[in-house]
Amino acid sequence: MQAFTANDHAHMARALRLAERGMHTTQPNPRVGCVIAQGTDIVGTGWHRRAGEPHAEVFALREAGARARGATVYATLEPCGRSGRTPPCVNALIEAGVARVVFASEDVSQHASDASQRLRDAGIGVESGLMREVARELNRGFFSRIERGRPWLRLKLAMSLDGRTALANGASKWITSAAARADVQRWRARSSAILTGSGSALADDPRLTVRLQTDAPDGGEFVPPLRVLLDRELRTPAHAQLLDGSVPTLVFHAQASTPQDGRFARVECLAIASDAAGLELRDVLRVLADRGCNEVQVEAGPRLAGAWLAAGLVDELLLYVAPVLLGDDARPLLHLPALASLAQRWALRVVEQRQVGKDWRLLLRPGIGPEA
Repeated sequence: MQAFTANDHAHMARALRLAERGMHTTQPNPRVGCVIAQGTDIVGTGWHRRAGEPHAEVFALREAGARARGATVYATLEPCGRSGRTPPCVNALIEAGVARVVFASEDVSQHASDASQRLRDAGIGVESGLMREVARELNRGFFSRIERGRPWLRLKLAMSLDGRTALANGASKWITSAAARADVQRWRARSSAILTGSGSALADDPRLTVRLQTDAPDGGEFVPPLRVLLDRELRTPAHAQLLDGSVPTLVFHAQASTPQDGRFARVECLAIASDAAGLELRDVLRVLADRGCNEVQVEAGPRLAGAWLAAGLVDELLLYVAPVLLGDDARPLLHLPALASLAQRWALRVVEQRQVGKDWRLLLRPGIGPEA
């Protein structure tokens, strides 16, 4: 076991806070922060801002200058060793003459480049694992795409205290408060894609765009998420906002359906496998992973939302609970398969709970399928 000092922890914590500054802008790249220190003195800091721009280590080295020689580098992710849109960070670290590199989490996508070994071969001490779980949590979508071959899927839901999402006639604006709706925008902004189904498109005509407040901590900067619409039979009408071409939009449909009119002229359409139950959801995620999507936020009706959960593809639920009651005739939160016994109930673990305005926000993570 490596023994990290209190000083190591303090510098890595600072690097993680820096990484969070790229929460809404780095995709498809990971969010990475870097601190360069001489003992307790920080001589350089940086974070990755956007894909194609310099990595966190480069910004930190620029700030540190000659003071980087003999220093310790704290990076939230293993430095890159491959040339892409930017040169390898390991080359810059070696040239700067740093003495030690500490990184929080390994990067499986970098293993072929032997980045860490190249640092060791240059006489630089390399240590890993400091605050690893915090770093992985920050980049859970990136690690999901790289290690599992699919994006991290977040199911966003809003309900009344009695578990209802809308009145029987479909009226649902607004169950939750303005504060909760503003909070949803920040979760949208961190997502690579926002996904809904044709039922929601027909009933609510959503925009699925990000509308951050100008006084947000990040200044309102974000990379527009891809809009994704599951429309097996291409039922979405021409006037739907999802088809306006204002942001990149991908429409998945069944192979038996073909866009034969101008409704879909401003969006991309892609045929995938389907059956009587709907489109093949795993294929949807595979395509999105191939396009560099790290986190996908699903905002859909009870049937599609339940289908994602029943398929075992939901990684976390973002649930807003409003202190109101809608009654027995109101629409349910999810449509899920019937259970034969209470022992088959779906188990959820509360990761975080927080009051947002007058509502409560719960972040929950499920097990694999119904509880045994």
